[in-house]
Amino acid sequence: MTAFTVRAPASSANLGPGFDSLGLSVPLYTTLRVTPQHQTEVVPMGAGLNGTPHDESNYVYQAMLLAAKRAGQPLPHARIEIESDVPLARGLGSSAAALVAGIVAGNELLGNPLTPEVVLDVAAREEGHPDNVAPALFGGIVVATLDKLGTHYVRLDPPAHLAVTVLIPDFELSTSKARAVLPKEYSRADAVHALSHAALLAAALSVGRLDLLRHAMQDYIHQIWRAPLVPGLSDILEEAHKHGALGAALSGAGPTVLCFHDTREDTARLHTYLHTVMAKNGLTGTVLDLPIDAVGTVIERH
Repeated sequence: MTAFTVRAPASSANLGPGFDSLGLSVPLYTTLRVTPQHQTEVVPMGAGLNGTPHDESNYVYQAMLLAAKRAGQPLPHARIEIESDVPLARGLGSSAAALVAGIVAGNELLGNPLTPEVVLDVAAREEGHPDNVAPALFGGIVVATLDKLGTHYVRLDPPAHLAVTVLIPDFELSTSKARAVLPKEYSRADAVHALSHAALLAAALSVGRLDLLRHAMQDYIHQIWRAPLVPGLSDILEEAHKHGALGAALSGAGPTVLCFHDTREDTARLHTYLHTVMAKNGLTGTVLDLPIDAVGTVIERH
């Protein structure tokens, strides 16, 4: 087998009310270069991966082993070079991108015994939810569920003129810490609110009703509980639409905040507002305009 490259995109999950079930991919990537050889080498590259293991304990290599386990085959030896421009612990699916890239690379190294649907199921069960791994694998906007019967999904092409603006603060927030603040039980009213708004959001995205996004993205399941962990989040959720955003949400577990915008409109006003919120809360960070990645994970054979 010849060498190959796998590239998996970052992702933003939840989008407000779609907790653990809705996400989209954005063009920041984890890239693996895999060269078959007689011994295994794991080589993280670049400052962003400083401190990650240089051996078989590396998360990417462990993901490759998941593919081999599901296929019931031993994983062939290879040199695996890892690069990533997905910021770690920021709510942009860095672990999902590494996981999906690793499973896809392992599957390729084995001769592709696993279908894309099985790859998704392996990734979703490892993560515990499909909201990041599904868009990382398939691109676009994905609604997905995980249960004892399997992982099921619907992929949506991004609506015309829809893109995202992300505010990426210069601090990390672990998913475990962000999950620890969530209540163990919710009221019926909150459950109905979540179900109705998640359904409206999925429907609005599927037919391109950009005017509904601000209303559909309301959430009482996780964002109000996580807001104290992300200074300025509450202000952005309530006010971003006044500054050009179509809607706003905490990206995954945070601290990144995602705003939808219309590509026909200038985002300068939105950028100014987001930088103002950061400054008001004593934070620094980066604001980026990004298209929605419509491709997902790709394999390039050399």
